[in-house]
Amino acid sequence: MIIVLPPDALVLLVGPSGAGKSTFAGRHFAPTEVLSSDAMRALVADDPMDQAATDAAFELLHTALALRLSLRRLAVVDATNVEGWARATLLAIARRARRPAHAIVFDLPLELCLRRNLERDQPRPAAAIRRQHRWLRESLPRLAEERLDGVWMLATEEDVEAARISRTAPALGP
Repeated sequence: MIIVLPPDALVLLVGPSGAGKSTFAGRHFAPTEVLSSDAMRALVADDPMDQAATDAAFELLHTALALRLSLRRLAVVDATNVEGWARATLLAIARRARRPAHAIVFDLPLELCLRRNLERDQPRPAAAIRRQHRWLRESLPRLAEERLDGVWMLATEEDVEAARISRTAPALGP
C-alpha cells in the first residue's frame, strides 16, 4: 500500500501500545517530523513512562504541532490517538493552521500488541493495552465523521511491512 501524504500535513498514528506506531514512524519519517507523547513525557519529566507528566507532555506536543503546521512542516503525532476526543484536539490544531489531516490506523490483533508489549524494556500494563484496543475498535466507525483528508488502515503485520509513504505537493492556501 502506498500512503500518499501532503508534506505539510498532520499525520495521526492511531493504535494501541504495541501496534508498532513508533517503529513505523522511525522507519518512514525524519526524527524532526515525529512528535511522540513518550518523548514529550521524557522531555518534561525525564521518564517516558511517567503518566503523571501526561498533561504537561501533551501541552508541549500540541504547541510543537501548532508551530510545525504554521510553518507548513509535516507533523506526525506518535501517540495512541484511539479516543475521538484526543483526535479532535489534534484535528482542531490542524484546522486552525489550515493544514490537511491524515490518519494511519494500526488496527492489528490484540494478541499481537500484547505479545510485542512483552518484548519491550518497559512493558505497559496489559489491561491498558486491552482498553486502548477496545477504544480503537469502538472509535473506528466514527473516523469517517472526523473530516480527515485521508485514512489509511493497516490491519496485519504484512500491511505494516508493505506500507510505503509518498509525499505529494503541498496543499494550496495560506
